[in-house]
Amino acid sequence: MEAGTPSAPVGAIPPRAWARCQLRFVVGVPIDDVVPAIRRHLARSGFGMVRVDAVEQPMPATRVPLANPWVRWAARSIERSTGRRPVVLPNFGGTIPNDAFTDILGLPTIWIPHSYPGCLQHAPDEHVPVSMVPEALALMAGIYWDVPEARRWLDDPGDPGGTPLHA
Repeated sequence: MEAGTPSAPVGAIPPRAWARCQLRFVVGVPIDDVVPAIRRHLARSGFGMVRVDAVEQPMPATRVPLANPWVRWAARSIERSTGRRPVVLPNFGGTIPNDAFTDILGLPTIWIPHSYPGCLQHAPDEHVPVSMVPEALALMAGIYWDVPEARRWLDDPGDPGGTPLHA
């Protein structure tokens, strides 16, 4: 955001200002109507002179249903590797082109982050504590280890390897 001349501020209302905003979408938001909706809102509020442009092509959010067999399989694999039931979130915000897999190719995607709430993800000081790295490596090795069993488990979720997780 910028208003006036930040390098030489004065005690007056500046004649110009600009802002760059990033919006994250959830599944179902008509992303092609977001910029026009902002323009309509500003015009109705008496700010029709404000110019609103999309700087980049928005990417739709994706969602794989929690009941999807691959989601249950991955959660089960992570639980077997860590001994703890994972937290499963259904949405993935629209900031990367994940829709190419889910919507165009029809492939479910499963994102497995290796972080914790205080990691400040995507901030300048984003980090992962070294103490978390062994578990992250173990659960990903477990996912790859379990891939050969996936077809059998997906065909029979009650296989002898254990009870599947239900998110």
